Amino acid sequence: MELKSEFDNKFSLVLDGKLVNEGFARSMVAAFCVPLNPSVSEINDIKTAVSEAVTNCIVHGYAGTTGNIDIFVGIRKNVIYIKIRDYGVGIADIEKAKQPFFTTRSREERSGMGFTLMESFMDTMNVYNNLDGGVTVELSKEIRQ
Repeated sequence: MELKSEFDNKFSLVLDGKLVNEGFARSMVAAFCVPLNPSVSEINDIKTAVSEAVTNCIVHGYAGTTGNIDIFVGIRKNVIYIKIRDYGVGIADIEKAKQPFFTTRSREERSGMGFTLMESFMDTMNVYNNLDGGVTVELSKEIRQ
């Protein structure tokens, strides 16, 4: 993702990794996009992708514990950039985890579609393990005005 100083507007948010905060994160990011005049479909795509990324942090990254989730959102022209990071356990095999229906939590009725949904609703998606632990998901979407 590009340097934070290169954006027309930006915000950062740190949340406790609790499921109760997923809706707040989704709403904050959607509200920040409003000045770009997105369509209802574009807002729904962004909200769904953010929801999936934050839920992954909570369910998989922290797996029964609680830690911080860092969210950065930047706007440049008509493109929104979103970076969501946890400090949890990381992902053993990212390429495998990105495959549709792959889940490590099938007993909890997880569908394994989180990364697939993020990738289909956004223009770009990058996922990587952080050197100091956890995972970062970077998303972007052009708002067609």
